Amino acid sequence: MTSTPAAPLWAGRTLVLLGVVIAAANLRTAVAALSPIVGAVSEDIPLDSVGLGLLGTLPPLCFAIFGLLAPVLQRRLRLEMLIVLPLVAILAGHLLRAAAPSYLLLAVGSALAFAGMGVANVALPPLVKKYFPDRIGLMTSVYATVMSLMTLVPPLVAVPVADAAGWRISLGLWSVFAVAALVPWIGLLLRERAGRGRPAAPTDDTASIATLPPASAGRTIRSPLAWGMALLFGTTSLNVYALFAWLPQLLVDQSGVSDAEAGTLLALYAAVGFPASIIVPILAVRLRSVVPLIAAGIAFYLAGYLGLILWPATGTWVWVALAGAGPLLFPLTLVLINLRTRSSAGAVALSGFTQGVGYLVGAVGPLVFGVLHEATDGWTAPMVFLVATVCTITVTGALVARPRFLEDDWTRRP
Repeated sequence: MTSTPAAPLWAGRTLVLLGVVIAAANLRTAVAALSPIVGAVSEDIPLDSVGLGLLGTLPPLCFAIFGLLAPVLQRRLRLEMLIVLPLVAILAGHLLRAAAPSYLLLAVGSALAFAGMGVANVALPPLVKKYFPDRIGLMTSVYATVMSLMTLVPPLVAVPVADAAGWRISLGLWSVFAVAALVPWIGLLLRERAGRGRPAAPTDDTASIATLPPASAGRTIRSPLAWGMALLFGTTSLNVYALFAWLPQLLVDQSGVSDAEAGTLLALYAAVGFPASIIVPILAVRLRSVVPLIAAGIAFYLAGYLGLILWPATGTWVWVALAGAGPLLFPLTLVLINLRTRSSAGAVALSGFTQGVGYLVGAVGPLVFGVLHEATDGWTAPMVFLVATVCTITVTGALVARPRFLEDDWTRRP
């Protein structure tokens, strides 16, 4: 689905390759590092249920708000700065959280880190398009896999480090990754400023969104493709956030498993996404149509959910694994951001709209799921709600599966 001749992966773009990979390692650490050690944190900073609920709402909310703001920032910044400044914000957020003497500064530090992650989420796809137009599938696979991995690592490390060195060290140690991610990007900017080299990868002349007509960015909201991408991403986020919040309790009540077994099954749910992160972007680039991948995601979702509704105590691990395979639509959407745009400018606009609106939709998942559970005192209604959201993918999937480009919608008269 891309006609750009393939060049050696490292040729002239080693710094960018390292920068993309290490930046991706920073995009989930602050989300997953705090919750395992709230008990230790609460010994110094009082944390009630309302405060914890606010901290839990901040990630998708910041991802949404700053994802929508990223294209506006790109009109004033070069694309490389759209990753450097967020990494600085992530670094500052980690350090502020680690040093916070009060809940207010803990929340501000968290919001600062999540804001940086929201902008960096948007910046990575267009950076891949600019520097690796010949390796879009591979590079999307690499950074999506790193992001998935770094969702699991902090919960495994946070408690042992907090026990050994204190919760402040446990929260602050992730700043090391932010510093490491800044090094290759600053090196690239310094090298280009000194005129000692330019990226060898082919790039397009429209890499900056500032070169587009001013009305073009505004027309993104009128694009059926953009809405299809945003709602596909949002539906996937909604389902993932809902199950990460509620699956352990559902399994304890419905499947009769222990708390420890429920935690293991939640880890299984997350781990099933690793193969999809590796395989799906590569397949999406090579297949003539992404319809089979969308159909597979829907089928996995429905099989897993129906199993949890009808036979929750039988073959529980099978239903959890199938439900965990459904979010293959997440890496698919990330690679489609590049496959459905002609330029890096288009990728910035589509990435910002897709992830901004998508995370906003995703943020309501745990809330609606919990309200339905509370109202019915059961798990059938909230699971049926998730089934209904999955069925909408048949519509949004049809919009994004068509081989069209965002820039074509920009030039089409309303």
